[in-house]
Amino acid sequence: MQRASLRAMAIGVALLMGMATSALADTKDYEFQLLDKDVKAGAAIISVKLVHKPSGRAIADAVIFAKRIDMGPDGMEAMTAPIELTSSNEPGIYRFKTDLGMAGQWALSLGAKVQGETGTVENKLIVKAVQ
Repeated sequence: MQRASLRAMAIGVALLMGMATSALADTKDYEFQLLDKDVKAGAAIISVKLVHKPSGRAIADAVIFAKRIDMGPDGMEAMTAPIELTSSNEPGIYRFKTDLGMAGQWALSLGAKVQGETGTVENKLIVKAVQ
């Protein structure tokens, strides 16, 4: 009988730990951090890191499904530039190739899915293009 009680208690503890872990996970715990705050106007590579804020660790293998860059911060949201995800050798670092047509403030908007999480990580980062 003692063995059954210990087994039941172990199962209960495991369930509680699993519930606590899933309860702590939230897409608000993740953010993109801009690594290149200033880039040259024209052809540019912009690097960002996806970070789990509570632990500070970089998150690799997220699925970036939304990306846009525009001059909204300078009042010209309709001014956009093409942007594409390029390869990176560093886990958790995501690189984007773009062609910023003029100097000024550009908003990089990103949407991603993190493996094992429900919901979407969304951030808008401000990049400064200089001549």
